[in-house]
Amino acid sequence: MKFAKSREPKGRIINATIRKNASGKFFVSILCKEEIPELPETKSAIGIDLGITDFAILSDGSKVDNNRFTFKMEKNLQREQRKLSRRALVAKKNGINLFEAKNYQKQKRKVAKLHEKVINQRTDFLNKLSTEVIKNHDVICIEDLHTKGMLRNPKLAKSISDVSWSRFVTMLKYKAKWHGRTIIKVDRWFPSSQTCSECDHNDGKKSLHIRTWTCPVCHTHHNRDINASKNILNEGLRLHVIAQP
Repeated sequence: MKFAKSREPKGRIINATIRKNASGKFFVSILCKEEIPELPETKSAIGIDLGITDFAILSDGSKVDNNRFTFKMEKNLQREQRKLSRRALVAKKNGINLFEAKNYQKQKRKVAKLHEKVINQRTDFLNKLSTEVIKNHDVICIEDLHTKGMLRNPKLAKSISDVSWSRFVTMLKYKAKWHGRTIIKVDRWFPSSQTCSECDHNDGKKSLHIRTWTCPVCHTHHNRDINASKNILNEGLRLHVIAQP
């Protein structure tokens, strides 16, 4: 049987799992046990502020674009899902079981392929970004976001689901464990956007439309998101020192 191999198995093979996804493709997942070497020290630490307009804002001043994979595919998905609904109604009108309706099943696989493409694009993006962060930094400081609570906001739920913050953090955590890196979570109530990263003056809560501001004490002009990531780094390093034996 012909198959496409994504990569060569390494280590001792424990088991193999065969699964079929909604688009009709079969996959064999092989679980292997192997020793993963720790990466060499970089003497570098980074703070990460996760966002929606920009997926990640780093304390070194760089920003990672939010590719908005679902949004880009949204029109195609809506069109194909409408076709799927119409074919379901036709099958029901003709008294045909949906499992036996060929046109419906064909359209169902087409919709599944579109969803699969979005998932694959997002997974590839998150894997590459998390690997790059782990490879280049010994200590990674991130905010402990309450994603489930934020998803209750109907205005932001769709955008938050698209960016997949939780999945990115999960990738960072297990890759850090593999390669001997340290992940530090900063409390979600820490005022990273309200505090000046230069002099620690807390200027009070600011509405989301304010993207830049100037500290009234040291007169440093801040980009809201970059300032937040610097504060996350500073607070994370402080917690890291406290946690040292």
